[in-house]
Amino acid sequence: MDSTTNNRQTASPLGGPATSTLAPADMVDSDHPAVQAFAQTHASGDTPRARAVALYYAVRDGFRYDPYCVDLSPQGMRASTVLAQGVGWCVTKAALLTAACRSIGIPARLGFADVRNHLSTQRMRELMKTDEFVWHGYAELWLEGAWRKATPAFNIELCTRYGLLPLEFNGVDDSIYHPFDAQGQRHMEYLRDHGSFDDIPLQRIHDDFAKYYPGWGTSETALTRADFDADVAKEVR
Repeated sequence: MDSTTNNRQTASPLGGPATSTLAPADMVDSDHPAVQAFAQTHASGDTPRARAVALYYAVRDGFRYDPYCVDLSPQGMRASTVLAQGVGWCVTKAALLTAACRSIGIPARLGFADVRNHLSTQRMRELMKTDEFVWHGYAELWLEGAWRKATPAFNIELCTRYGLLPLEFNGVDDSIYHPFDAQGQRHMEYLRDHGSFDDIPLQRIHDDFAKYYPGWGTSETALTRADFDADVAKEVR
């Protein structure tokens, strides 16, 4: 059974975040020693907002974005696995930011949306048969009385190399994908919102991947054997 089926509601009946947004979860494993050590090392600043911003950049730029590394097993999706591997994709990097914030007392949860991603590769288009990416993930952090969206997916090196506008986060304004890249070309379109969750809704992601990407099992194997950076480089020449 999907461990997150019953934990989508993350608002306290009294207003503000629910206690579950501070608690460890299966894949948002904020109690993992490596996650706690990472947070303590990088959460610099005198306020929760400053510490959250510091953690955002530590996750965004400290771990390479690679959509070829998708592993939809519980272990593959855990925040601690990103730390162990040094690489992640939008959902797992958001899980790491969420877990790190929880570990230092900042309420955090995960948000999901379907997007049309114009940063794709020929290999992905052939395998997925679409440029629509279901269950794109980002973090939502409770700072100064409101939920703030933070998307730590694309590391700065990726943005610089391929002409993307980097996503900045100041702890006040939402940090979500830009609709256009640095050259004014279409970059990202938000299509459908799935809401907010205390943990990764893994069964729902599995089900929708099977629906939208029928050959995902084969595609996943083929992608993990490929080089995302090399494939993107061919696209932007």
